[in-house]
Amino acid sequence: MVTDVDGTITDRDRRLSVLALRAIRSLDARGIPVVFATGNVLPIMVGLQRFLGIRTPLVAENGGLVYFDESKIVRLARKGPALRAYRDLRRQLPVRRLFTDRWRETEVALEPNVDPEDVARRLRGYPLRVEYTGFAIHLFEPTAGKEPAVRLALEPYGFSLADCLVAGDGDNDVGMLRRAGVGVSFPDASERARQAATYVTRSRHGEGFVEALKHFGLLPSSFPSHDSG
Repeated sequence: MVTDVDGTITDRDRRLSVLALRAIRSLDARGIPVVFATGNVLPIMVGLQRFLGIRTPLVAENGGLVYFDESKIVRLARKGPALRAYRDLRRQLPVRRLFTDRWRETEVALEPNVDPEDVARRLRGYPLRVEYTGFAIHLFEPTAGKEPAVRLALEPYGFSLADCLVAGDGDNDVGMLRRAGVGVSFPDASERARQAATYVTRSRHGEGFVEALKHFGLLPSSFPSHDSG
């Protein structure tokens, strides 16, 4: 199981779904690894994983970082090119970096107060990817990305993406959704994410996440279907 976090197991206000967290702990208890692949920063994800009591590789910063444990963190991109692009961009647009950018090591993430397509146009000459997640605009080198980072994270298990159920809701999830054995997205996901998915749930966020796991037999039909808050 590979899953995005923001908008997938959280709602649009970033509130975690208790139902989704119960599902993840259930999978882990049955020996099914759950790998988080997120645009969020590594400290937040390490904290979430520890509170859940699971130990699997983590993909953070849109694939800029792959965390195996405290002694092994692989960086797939450099922050310098994104910083240079940001400095140029802020002379043209009223862009603001996210609060969490103080912890980012491989990318720059901007508040979505400007048009992501305008940002992409203005940075066309830079060797960068511009990805809009619905929560932020991310600038990172093309050596990163969730799909190549997840492939690396799966190596200790001997799995490929074709062996996984992958859940995601944003344009930055498209690569891994397309290469998944089963790709799951949601009714309020980006159009590209929905088109890349094998299955689009009826429910949103945590309830949709559990709906998909039940549909594909990773959770029993008796598992609760509604979030308790």
